[in-house]
Amino acid sequence: MSLATVPARAEQSEPVLTLELNAAQPSDKGCRLTFLVNNNLGADLTKAAFEIALFNEAGVVDRLTVLDFKDLPTGKTKVTRFDLAGTDCTKVSRVLINSATECVGTGLEPAACMRKLKTDTRTGVAFGV
Repeated sequence: MSLATVPARAEQSEPVLTLELNAAQPSDKGCRLTFLVNNNLGADLTKAAFEIALFNEAGVVDRLTVLDFKDLPTGKTKVTRFDLAGTDCTKVSRVLINSATECVGTGLEPAACMRKLKTDTRTGVAFGV
């Protein structure tokens, strides 16, 4: 029984940046995307930004944009919202993280935000890398 708990502990200690698409709701400006972010990379991020691609219901890229999550302290969960002007949430079928345009933190290499990224969604919109 103790052997079954060893992989779980090893997995929990692995550095990871978790990004969850928590909601996609219409707003006065267009479509509001709400993200839940948890930085467990082992160092504060002073700047984190990602280029995302939005796909329409036909699976065609409709738009590329950069979402700036700003600072992400280590071990803290943060909720961030982005209003995408002129975007109809009902027509967004997929959100793809194309790249990390900024990933700055003491002792972190710039590629860490993409290499250690784990994604999840609580919406009907596909989300990932």
